[in-house]
Amino acid sequence: MAGAEGEEVLVQCPVCLRELPGAHINSHLDRCLQAGEGEAEPGSSPPCKRPHLAAAPPGSQAEGKPEEVRPSAASPVLSFFKKGRGGGQGPGAPGRRNGVGREEAAVKPENGGSTAADSGAALRGASLAQKLEGKPLAERLRPDTLGDYVGQERVLGAQTLLRSLLESHEIPSLILWGPPGCGKTTLAHIIANSSKKNGTRFVTLSATSAKTNDVRDVISQAQNEKRLFKRKTILFIDEIHRFNKSQQDTFLPHVECGTVTLIGATTENPSFQVNAALLSRCRVIVLEKLSVEAMEAILMRAVRSLGVQVLGQGDQHGSSETGSSSESSECPVYIEEKALNTLAYLCDGDARTGLNGLQLAVQARLAAGKTTPLTITKGGSADGILITEEHVKEGLQRSHILYDRAGEEHYNCISALHKSMRGSDENASLYWLARMLEGGEDPLYVARRLVRFASEDIGLADPLALTQAVAAYQGCHFIGMPECEVILAQCVVYFARAPKSIEVYRAYSNVKECLRMHTGPLPPVPLHLRNAPTRLMKNLGYGKGYKYNPMYKEPVEQDYLPEELKGTDFFKERET
Repeated sequence: MAGAEGEEVLVQCPVCLRELPGAHINSHLDRCLQAGEGEAEPGSSPPCKRPHLAAAPPGSQAEGKPEEVRPSAASPVLSFFKKGRGGGQGPGAPGRRNGVGREEAAVKPENGGSTAADSGAALRGASLAQKLEGKPLAERLRPDTLGDYVGQERVLGAQTLLRSLLESHEIPSLILWGPPGCGKTTLAHIIANSSKKNGTRFVTLSATSAKTNDVRDVISQAQNEKRLFKRKTILFIDEIHRFNKSQQDTFLPHVECGTVTLIGATTENPSFQVNAALLSRCRVIVLEKLSVEAMEAILMRAVRSLGVQVLGQGDQHGSSETGSSSESSECPVYIEEKALNTLAYLCDGDARTGLNGLQLAVQARLAAGKTTPLTITKGGSADGILITEEHVKEGLQRSHILYDRAGEEHYNCISALHKSMRGSDENASLYWLARMLEGGEDPLYVARRLVRFASEDIGLADPLALTQAVAAYQGCHFIGMPECEVILAQCVVYFARAPKSIEVYRAYSNVKECLRMHTGPLPPVPLHLRNAPTRLMKNLGYGKGYKYNPMYKEPVEQDYLPEELKGTDFFKERET
């Protein structure tokens, strides 16, 4: 009895079906699962593995039935713990531990048509296709550290204030303002990686899908983290301008007291789209569109990561294309250096557009599978898939023009057009007009601005300018785009070449200033200038003493201004 009480209870391992003392089962189970392939522990005999559902308890064999045949080491074994790793395969099976990586095993056809041992070159070609599948290339290559961040040297260069704060993990509340693809989300991603290493909580929301309740939940969790664990929370709001004023007010008290550190990203001018109270609690960081040099560096890094080789100007290629898609996977992929330079220019400082354009060009050439004979300076001649400048242009279709009809660029471009015409620069005027029209601007909006310009900046120096502007507006209204673009171009060039005069514009501004600065009640209209349609008005003196000018051959001496303003000349330039 005493011996029975001292005997330790045995527990069966659900993976390898071995019976072990209960005190050792947890550590054994951990090792068994980590092994992942059903390998035996050192110093023990190979475990007897059988399908879990068919396993019978030890010592309990059904009467009249032969003993169940145990599977061999190479037999397939049903396993609920090993998914996607080829459970039950022998030690020499492909995809296990015989030198073939998991990535290669994943691309092996299920029908057994070809294996990794048959063609290593085919796997290399498939590997490039795999790198281009799934996430967009811009997302795959997003840097994780400030050292890999390209561009924005004025804001994030060495010895700058923001870089020093980020490296010391002292993150203030920020509003990142810049055009699409300039690195706003990437900078937030880098801050997220850095903050997680420092023990700071980082939460990301998008204003395009998040609601006010989502923000309140995050703030409530941040309050608990700060109160219970003294842990900071950084809240990143992408497209923060999508939140209305009342939603933005939700952040105010919590940013003020430091419950959350707010980082907002926007493509719109924060002065117009973000609450002034919230703006005063954050530091606005202006990110500019990336330079051509920065875009070339980003594209070159992407090409190296894909394993695509760059052909210099000294390398040549033939005009004929041969081969098929089945053979293309064995050939290396090349891209012209000129194609990368062209892509860097055409994407207009938008890294996302540049990388996605590169991805599209490579995918299209891989799908076509046409090889080109190449003459390489250092390596002699070879055949490969070539990506040329024309392929890149075809992927983008046209230059990527940054323009937002309701945003910052809308006002920037119309201001540039107005000032170029005022400065009589016909080339710049045509350029800014084309920037607006090619970016999708409403031609009637431009025509209305030209009507205003005709009187404001040309005025009486060329009275026909107003006729030109009205005619251009009517022409745009009749025929629309794209036919009306030449009408606007004609009007813009006419205005740029026309003489300028702001005499009327300045005189009217002086009148408005006189009215604003006047103290007391405005002076009445003189009686001789008033109309007298009734007997009562005539008896009151309305129109009395008025001299009808056409009845006099000589100029008439008559006052037309109120008594207080006699002698005022609004056309004289006033001292400021």
